[in-house]
Amino acid sequence: MKLNKWTVALAATGAVSLASAVQAEESHPVNTLLSSTTLSGYVDTSAIWNFGTGSAVANRFANTSSSRQDGFNLNLAKVQLEKPVDEGTWSAGYKVETVFGPDAAVLPGRLGSGDVALKQAYVALRAPVGNGIDIKVGQWDTLIGYEVTDSYANPNFSRSFGFALEPLGHLGVQASYQITEAVGIAGGVANTGNLGLTSHANGANAVESQKSYLGAVTLKAPDSWGWLAGSSLYAGVIDNGSASGLNALSATGERGNSLNLYVGASLATPIKELSLGGSYDYLINGYGSFKGSYANASALYASYQLTKEIKLNNRVEYATSSGGVFLPGGFNDEQVFAETFTLDYALWANVVTRAEFRWDHSLRNEKAFDGKVDDFSISANVIYKF
Repeated sequence: MKLNKWTVALAATGAVSLASAVQAEESHPVNTLLSSTTLSGYVDTSAIWNFGTGSAVANRFANTSSSRQDGFNLNLAKVQLEKPVDEGTWSAGYKVETVFGPDAAVLPGRLGSGDVALKQAYVALRAPVGNGIDIKVGQWDTLIGYEVTDSYANPNFSRSFGFALEPLGHLGVQASYQITEAVGIAGGVANTGNLGLTSHANGANAVESQKSYLGAVTLKAPDSWGWLAGSSLYAGVIDNGSASGLNALSATGERGNSLNLYVGASLATPIKELSLGGSYDYLINGYGSFKGSYANASALYASYQLTKEIKLNNRVEYATSSGGVFLPGGFNDEQVFAETFTLDYALWANVVTRAEFRWDHSLRNEKAFDGKVDDFSISANVIYKF
């Protein structure tokens, strides 16, 4: 008797006995539902050393905030259940993504005031119309961004300045459609508010016009384009209606009528081991203490597979804002340069091990980093994926 992965996982945790699992596999009708459900997740840990004294750092994301400097950190643990939709039929599935740990406090779906969040929980539907329309109903990740919440999926451990400008999730409905092999589109309507998850940022009764509207288009180079095959260009816009964005910063609940614009690209090269990328984020009219401001961030990425085990990733950034978005201390009209170099070494199975050097520099010479214009740090990141 071959047991499915879900049954084996339950038996391993002691939730069911192996004997009863075998019997259930043979006769219990619920197995037709569980057999296609997958269990996955990860544990994300790090250690950070910030050069010099003090712990003032640039505003990026919680995993490199001032409270994480000069010590060892448990960033996040994730447990995910998912049943994907089937191709070519009227099919349904779901995803439930629960996260635990300090990073969860700034993620969508936070439960109370603790370090637990239901980051994604949606029903997935497939309508076999044309090439197939994929629909998500519930809470889902945002449509824009070069980098994502799952650290291991990014080229670097620390997040980009652009990531700090983007909303992390939405509560609503999203639809996507692949027009051709090269062209895909997506759109959605969601609640507005802090992180896009509430009907109204300050908890008051919502007006039906207070919604976030999202749209995105993807262009992908076909296989016939030779070494350029797989390269992609992505553009997205989010009209938030009221407060959203600036995920790494505190929200006061004030409405801001903010607008996110995003363009990103990934580029294959004639050198098989080398890939390039770029992104541009523009946020108009943030919320809270950043209401009425603008911020934009550009990043260039390069990845080189040096050996089977070693990958080198580099990110160069330039960001500006009118409202003191990126630097600690709330400086206006800021200009920031950043360089991040990451060594990714694959030694153990299912484990991501990375070492990273990052340099943030104020181009207007604001002494934002504990009396200095520069901030240097070294990080070690170890993630186990299951």
